[in-house]
Amino acid sequence: MTGSPFSRRLPGAVGTLRAWGELLRVSALLSVPGDALAGAAAAGFRPGRGTAWAIGASLCLYEAGMALNDWADRDVDAVERPHRPLPSGRVAPGAALGAAGALTVTGLALASRAGRPALAVASALAATVWAYDLRLKHTAAGPAAMATARGLDLLLGALAAGPAEGVRQSPPLTPGAPGGRTGLSATGAGSRAGISAAHRRTGISATAVGSRTGTSGTVADRRTRISSADRRTGIGAVVAGSRPGTSLAAPATTAPARRTAITVLRAAAPAAATLAAHTYAVTAVSRHEAHGGSTAVPLGALATTALLCVLTAETGSSRSGARTRPLTGARTGARPWPPTSTRPRTRTGAPPPPSAAVRDLLGRAMANRITLLLAAAYLRTAARPLLDAALNPSPQLTQRAVGGGIRAMIPLQAALAARSGAPVAGLALLGLAPAARRLARRISPT
Repeated sequence: MTGSPFSRRLPGAVGTLRAWGELLRVSALLSVPGDALAGAAAAGFRPGRGTAWAIGASLCLYEAGMALNDWADRDVDAVERPHRPLPSGRVAPGAALGAAGALTVTGLALASRAGRPALAVASALAATVWAYDLRLKHTAAGPAAMATARGLDLLLGALAAGPAEGVRQSPPLTPGAPGGRTGLSATGAGSRAGISAAHRRTGISATAVGSRTGTSGTVADRRTRISSADRRTGIGAVVAGSRPGTSLAAPATTAPARRTAITVLRAAAPAAATLAAHTYAVTAVSRHEAHGGSTAVPLGALATTALLCVLTAETGSSRSGARTRPLTGARTGARPWPPTSTRPRTRTGAPPPPSAAVRDLLGRAMANRITLLLAAAYLRTAARPLLDAALNPSPQLTQRAVGGGIRAMIPLQAALAARSGAPVAGLALLGLAPAARRLARRISPT
């Protein structure tokens, strides 16, 4: 026998898979999960279910951009890169465009599972990816658009790991007079109809006033009424007790989801800016990989890499103690990171014993050392190819510098996570670097 029908079709199937692997640049995929993990660490959260959704969304949107990029550049690649999957005919242009659309929709669907703030950032990320591939890639705004996309990807991970909505807490019952007895309280139930019909008619959002006893309840805000937002969130009013000399405080609610999202974004903004700056430098170099001939651009990218290495490796009390009051999540399962304060106290409120302080100092020193090592790994991965491209700006060395810059995102993400107080996550991310290097030898990431 000459072989089964399956074995005769296998080479064609392998060729198709390889063509799609080249189209989607799967060797660069390992540079994506670190965005979500670094974002979660920068915002002060441990990775959780939302982080998994964010990683899935990031992978889909990243691959959508790769497919759309080749579809938009199919005419240019026919001249400069005829071996690419679309010009060579191994993948149909319509199939590449359809894959880009399907991956975009899938990515947004996955991001929606992590909450509305995460979906909003994912939508902005998808819009940036499509705008870059279709309009901005060959303009002066191309590197900035690509840098924005990578920064948004890190912010997506920060919001996905953080609270999805504002925290709602039932207020404690506070006596209005010494020795007074507390009355009954009623809170809203449900997500949209939490306020009773009587409250809607009267418009009273604080404690009701006792009419028979001559005593009045405590009013949280005499100038405000129940708004439509209160009806949507289901926050009810607290009814005053009917006993003389008693009153109940108005419900104390935390900041709404919008304010909580802004807090998370502010915490993760420095890490996002660092990753965006590296992406800008690598994208600027990539604009010359087809023809080469640029020395100043690789030198500028090398200077940027060195500066980012120094800034990321910066240690000290101002950095290591920046997360003594971590953010807390409103969604079930969202745990703050670090899980406890960096300066624990005993039950009586007294300062910790010397042994605890020593352990705290040792932990900070170890985290700082890991951050320094990861930052050095980032510099080593990106600097050597950039220097070679600056000394000999040939297309081959320029393309190698771009590939090194893409792989250098992994140790950079690891260093950002360790610097934010998650050294274990940083070391785990660094484990992806050898796999990315081996995979890049088979399929080019550029």
